[in-house]
Amino acid sequence: MTFVQLIECRTSRPDEMNRLMDDWVTRTRGRHTATHTLVGKDHSDASHLVEVVEFASYEDAMRTANLPETGKIFRQMAGLCDETPTLTGLDVVRDERLAEDTVRRFFEALATAGELPPLNDLLDEDVHSHDPMNPQDTIGLDAVRAEYRMWRAAFDFSFTVEDVLAQGDRACARWTWNAKHTGDFLGIGPTDRNVTMTGLTLLRFADNGKIAEIWWQHDQLGLMQQLGALDELEK
Repeated sequence: MTFVQLIECRTSRPDEMNRLMDDWVTRTRGRHTATHTLVGKDHSDASHLVEVVEFASYEDAMRTANLPETGKIFRQMAGLCDETPTLTGLDVVRDERLAEDTVRRFFEALATAGELPPLNDLLDEDVHSHDPMNPQDTIGLDAVRAEYRMWRAAFDFSFTVEDVLAQGDRACARWTWNAKHTGDFLGIGPTDRNVTMTGLTLLRFADNGKIAEIWWQHDQLGLMQQLGALDELEK
């Protein structure tokens, strides 16, 4: 179970506090087990700082707490605080990664049976799509939907999203696409061949939480080869 430590203090020396935190990271590199750290400043009280340190488990947190550098740095931090820092340990009982959920719902929607969903709950009205198969970017929700309908008319397909990594306003998905070629695709008539393609997609989110920009990278050459489009060139 993920474990989080909250460290709260009041200080008039935030720059020195930051240098101590940097020093701790350097001195414990390769030995500390923290997976994510975040420092927040109280919007209404600049002297009130809260540090959030995430670990994979309580046991990992204790291993890091027992490092001699951790105790030393904490004592030095306490010396910079106007009052004794407070520590709170939390077992994480709910962890919703909203960007990751949006990415997975996006790929599910692309492969939905029947009519293509409106996608307006997932994509921004002015979404920009960059695909190496297109000479120009596709701009706007209607144009992007038309592009997806082209793929759906040519293939019966599904996505398996292998990984999603999210940070800030961006997320990256690694996926596998499995399909049957049932319609015209770039001048190639339906072959009924089963094809597969792997790729990465980088997505940027707008302030409204919707996807505003998409960069596709996929194995175009492998797909065309599976469709037989390269057979004549290989002879």
